[in-house]
Amino acid sequence: MKEVSKVIRNLVLFTAIVSSLQSFAFSEGQDEGAVDTKEEVSEYINHHIKDSHDFHLFSYTNDEGERKHVGFPLPVIVWSSNGLATFMSSEFHHDDNGEVIVEKNGSKFVKLHSKIYELEAGATSVNLDESHHATNAHKVLDFSITKSVVGILLVGLFMLWAFSSLARQYKNKSVPTGFGRVLEPLVIYVRDEIAKPNIGEKKYRQFTGYLLTVFFFIWILNLLGLTPFGFNVTGQLAVTAALAILTLIIYTFSGNKDYWMHMLWMPGVPVLIRPVLAIIELAGAFLIKPFSLLVRLFANISAGHIVVMSLIAIMFTLKDSLGVAGATGLSLILSFFITLIEVLVAFLQAYIFTMLSALFIGMAVAEHDHEHHHDSEGHEIPDEEDVRADFI
Repeated sequence: MKEVSKVIRNLVLFTAIVSSLQSFAFSEGQDEGAVDTKEEVSEYINHHIKDSHDFHLFSYTNDEGERKHVGFPLPVIVWSSNGLATFMSSEFHHDDNGEVIVEKNGSKFVKLHSKIYELEAGATSVNLDESHHATNAHKVLDFSITKSVVGILLVGLFMLWAFSSLARQYKNKSVPTGFGRVLEPLVIYVRDEIAKPNIGEKKYRQFTGYLLTVFFFIWILNLLGLTPFGFNVTGQLAVTAALAILTLIIYTFSGNKDYWMHMLWMPGVPVLIRPVLAIIELAGAFLIKPFSLLVRLFANISAGHIVVMSLIAIMFTLKDSLGVAGATGLSLILSFFITLIEVLVAFLQAYIFTMLSALFIGMAVAEHDHEHHHDSEGHEIPDEEDVRADFI
């Protein structure tokens, strides 16, 4: 356990230190130059938390005053009015204002506000209204490999390697070694402290695999989002919605007779009230529960990114009043300590999502009207029903 604690402590410090270095990313700017005003900082932060069609590391201005971008492109895969079109995002030349037109498969594409649009037939440029929305172009069905997709694939491959390695060790060893010694207590924690108490001794095994996958997937992606690489996967509403829908599917199709009986025709209440309660219960099961899962994760992670980057921006927005050294020092100190809190939040949000998923699944598979077991002194032993009630 000492080695595990040491590894986790070093991981926390490393993540916090590396995350504080995100301040250098503010020198990237857009095509116009460095980001140094409040309006530019606000626009940069909003752009940072969005998904991207390319992997942008940093930018610099050369001796000729030309803005240069360093990174690598990602595949763009879209379905247009003329069918499937594929090309690399580098063909947009880092343009996000709809100025660069890419012609593929008989269609013309532009990138505007991180979205890809197809120009109408005969159009030679994109026209914008007062709200800066395209009037002669429409969005396409986008299957592109974006930066968030790259993050998901990397974390998926890492988890496959890590847990496959841990599983292979149990064939020859009773106690894992190496990185497996870090994973084992975390796996046991999810199994014994989340899955088993909330789902119950009889059925927790069939859902533990999903809970472990969700926990580590969210936790690692949250930590990855604190690095200077610009990942914000769990801050994308589509990702959190997909995770919430998976939990919804699992507890909906796993629900037993008691679960649906209590939802559709709740016993023990007047008959006239039962239809009203059924509507409320159905709304809770199919709308409120998944909505609470997706919004909680999305909002907390996005808010954390905005706070950290806003503190980093102090070195630019307050440099006139505090001086370069004072603004930079204050920015680094505040961003470092808030990043330490964000490391805790990264774990906490993974824990909460997994705990609530286990809670909802446990409510669906619970056997009602059960008898409590008693210990040798005659006291009732708390079971999964009591754990769920206490948590709620």
